[in-house]
Amino acid sequence: MSAALSIAILPPDRRQSATAAGIQRGVRRLFAELGHVTIPEFSLANGRRADVIALSACGRLTIVEIKSSVADFRADKKWPDYRDYCDRFYFAIPESVPAGIIPDEAGLIVADAFGAAILREPADHPLSGARRKAVTLRFAHCAASLLHALADPGAIRDGAL
Repeated sequence: MSAALSIAILPPDRRQSATAAGIQRGVRRLFAELGHVTIPEFSLANGRRADVIALSACGRLTIVEIKSSVADFRADKKWPDYRDYCDRFYFAIPESVPAGIIPDEAGLIVADAFGAAILREPADHPLSGARRKAVTLRFAHCAASLLHALADPGAIRDGAL
């Protein structure tokens, strides 16, 4: 069988709203256009789960936290916990959420299911070498596990991904 003919599809993540899923898709498309690879719903060592993490060709790590509504943003006070695991941090929102509620120190992306645009770049806060290595290894392990699960869905069970 030709690899070009084999198309693997990840099952949808049913924990998020349709709006959040659309924003995630648009954000991932944006980062792909920028030459980054992404993983959605990425577990960090501190137990938090990043909505999207992106890895650039030069090893820069970016985390994007998706907020689908004003209420969603106001209910979430955990976003500072992500900054220790990335070089850059963004919020991604739909056009219906006022940009003014997003803290100035975070980057800002407006997105929908078809694409996204960066409205504000975040401040850089480069990771230490040891933290960068740890997060990048976790990224590689997660990506390889996802590929394995797609190629052989019955091989990995009980949340081993």
